Amino acid sequence: MKGLLKFITCGSVDDGKSTLIGHILYDSKLLYTDQEKALELDSKVGSRSGSIDYSLLLDGLMAEREQGITIDVAYRYFTTDERSFIVADTPGHEEYTRNMAVGASFADLSIILIDASQGVLVQTRRHARICKLMGIRYFVFAVNKMDLVQYSEERFNEIKAQIDELQKELSLDDIYIIPISATEGDNVTKKSENIPWYNGVTLLKYLEDVDIDTENDEEGFYMPVQRVCRPDHTFRGFQGQIESGSVNVGDEITTLPSSEKARVKEILVTDRSVETAFKGQPVTITLDKEVDVSRGCVLVGGTDVATYKRLTVSLLWTDDEPLKSGNEYLVKLGTKTISGIVTKINYAVDVNTGEHIKTDILGKNGIALCEILLTEPIVADLFSVHKTLGELILIDRVSHMTSACGVVEHLSEKGGNFSNRASFKLGDIEARGDIFEEFYYDAGSFNVLKYQVVRNTYTVGDELPIHGESYDYPDDFDIIVLRDGVAIKIRNGKVSDIVTIDKYEYFGVPVVNGRGLEVLVNNQEEVQKFLDEYNASDDGTLRAFAAKWLRFETYRRITMNRR
Repeated sequence: MKGLLKFITCGSVDDGKSTLIGHILYDSKLLYTDQEKALELDSKVGSRSGSIDYSLLLDGLMAEREQGITIDVAYRYFTTDERSFIVADTPGHEEYTRNMAVGASFADLSIILIDASQGVLVQTRRHARICKLMGIRYFVFAVNKMDLVQYSEERFNEIKAQIDELQKELSLDDIYIIPISATEGDNVTKKSENIPWYNGVTLLKYLEDVDIDTENDEEGFYMPVQRVCRPDHTFRGFQGQIESGSVNVGDEITTLPSSEKARVKEILVTDRSVETAFKGQPVTITLDKEVDVSRGCVLVGGTDVATYKRLTVSLLWTDDEPLKSGNEYLVKLGTKTISGIVTKINYAVDVNTGEHIKTDILGKNGIALCEILLTEPIVADLFSVHKTLGELILIDRVSHMTSACGVVEHLSEKGGNFSNRASFKLGDIEARGDIFEEFYYDAGSFNVLKYQVVRNTYTVGDELPIHGESYDYPDDFDIIVLRDGVAIKIRNGKVSDIVTIDKYEYFGVPVVNGRGLEVLVNNQEEVQKFLDEYNASDDGTLRAFAAKWLRFETYRRITMNRR
């Protein structure tokens, strides 16, 4: 038996998507007796004069049955003698394009239905573009309702010519075209006697036999961290799903964005310890040393993944409110969610012709190539190279509704690696020091942006740039870098000592953290309490910890961006 095939049906309204899948389930005897009887009873009160309405098997919402259209995505799992399938029946109405995109994001293959009496429509082109955008490489164009055009070979060839043009326009990799009638069952599960001029296979036979190339062609190992598991002070595991490659106990991996290196100490699959884990497995990984990792970070090995602050993305806009240059959104990529600004719409795409249109505004269901500036570097890659690190959504900051989905086409402003960041080093002791990042208010987008302008490494005796545009530190102060367990002593504007945090002693000078925020301590006892509470905190309590112990405005300010 071949492997699992995940596919979707899409196309314009009333092209017969639900009817097609319902007919496959019915003809293949994949319904329980009570389901079959319920279908027959429901059909008698419908609009087909008592004939079976196969779409009722998938259109489960009351609103769908009342309107005769699909609104929500209906997922069905079924198995034949040859293969197992998961199918997503997606809406055809333009209003529900967002739902259709959700279905496309999970699929390996797309069945795009075309009404034989209508031909290729704008919505057909939109759905083909979205499927291509979501990374689908295999397409079946099912020319439906052939019974309404008297099974005309001439009409089929006209539509086939339209499909061939669409394939060239979108550079579709693999397509197959089948003439069918979902209502009458022609070429759905059995060869049609009404279409003798068609020499190909039935739709179900094609789905059973198609060889989807699911070979992992992504480079190396990577796992976005979903959660840091700390049941007690003796255990710290990083949980997530392996998206590419494999990992073994003893392997050296790199943590991003901190770029620290460590070796895998243990791999847990549920509560079972294993030596190796593979792509698709949810795991808990422990390392042989403490590293700066939280939700949104990525563990990598054997691949050149990095962090970036500017992304060029192809977006499908799904919000009722139009997209405008300068708008700020939450950007979710992998397991990381941060703020970002759409700084520019390079061009919108005419869905019908593929023409690039210059614009500053993108309406609902529009597709465009846009520039996004993130408030800090994020682990990302091209969608064509590492899929999970190259697909994203934009979330409205107020309503928290999904405003857009898209894929990364280009990366720029590489940054965030340990070696490129302002840091402190003495022998084997290393610590990051983001205290020299500048904070600007961007008058164009009405947002606060963070830029790192100092990228040096400092050691004992080095003079520091303690005065900047958006920060001003005293001549004498101490820095406690919690994430690295290091303290740096600054005297007369120079580094006087760098020690591990267990050797730090409070000397009565101001104290800041690694970000440059004042630490609200006045004696050694308060310093120890500050450290103890940090060590006892987790992702859920860090916000309260920061509110209690840290103050932004003492040494930092936000200045006008004069770019």
